[in-house]
Amino acid sequence: MSARKHPRRVPEWMVGLAFISPWIVGFLAFMALPIGMSLYYSMTQYTMLEPPIWVGADNYVAMAQDRVFWTVIWNTALYALVAIPVGTVLSVIIAVLLNTKVRGLAFFRAAVFVPTIVPLVAAAMVWMWLFNGELGLINAVLDAVFRPINAVFGTELAGPNWLGSARWVMPALILMSFWSVGQAVVIYVAALKDVPQVLYEAAELDGMGVVGRFVHVTLPMISPVILFNVIIGIINTWQIFAVPYIMLGTTGAAKRSGYFYTMYLYDKAFPFGEMGYASALAWVQLLIILALTGLTFLVSKKFVYYRAA
Repeated sequence: MSARKHPRRVPEWMVGLAFISPWIVGFLAFMALPIGMSLYYSMTQYTMLEPPIWVGADNYVAMAQDRVFWTVIWNTALYALVAIPVGTVLSVIIAVLLNTKVRGLAFFRAAVFVPTIVPLVAAAMVWMWLFNGELGLINAVLDAVFRPINAVFGTELAGPNWLGSARWVMPALILMSFWSVGQAVVIYVAALKDVPQVLYEAAELDGMGVVGRFVHVTLPMISPVILFNVIIGIINTWQIFAVPYIMLGTTGAAKRSGYFYTMYLYDKAFPFGEMGYASALAWVQLLIILALTGLTFLVSKKFVYYRAA
């Protein structure tokens, strides 16, 4: 009798590749290929109707002389510089309040988080009504407050034209950004639950008050989470698009005061058909986010405390 032939064993690395092959195919087709194409298009003049024409670094050089480019850089940077710090402070304070034992705590936690699941389009439409200069709820409240003041002092105080004034567009958008602090609040509440109670007890024995325990115990212990949320905030603010585009349109209100980087990138790519220049804008946006993220990590070494370190 002939010896029985054993089936050939497949190498383990090939089995592993077979298991992750859907991810590899998806990454190559939907991530690596588009990234490579955008890098190529960023060095071409490409209208999507004709073959791309190689222009080298001309698109990047043109940005230095593009006034709209510098306008959207300034608007986006200003928005991020205000929205991220104020939003971080606000979300930490709310999380600390929600970490206490009060009646109806579940309701308040839900009330803070529910706005984050509202679609951006719906939220933008609601805030358009709230910010309406004539019929908006915010100005209606302000008019009720100003009416007795005007009657007594003879002044003419009134609610501003939030979305139609170059001065008030940015404050309005920053104010609306706090609508979605619920996501960060949930993360902070989870981090606060993880702070060892013995640290608070030791601090109290040392004579620290509520503020002292918050500054010297709470903040250091949740500092890695704060860093995480700040990084997410940097990414989100430098990619803000849907809300201002819906509320302000393509012009970004008066004098482009609400015109942001991604809005300009979108307009260049599709309405204007300048896909090459838009691809260059996308790569500059990526470099800006990477640089700010790297700078944040560098600065965080002095302020972030890791418990295992």
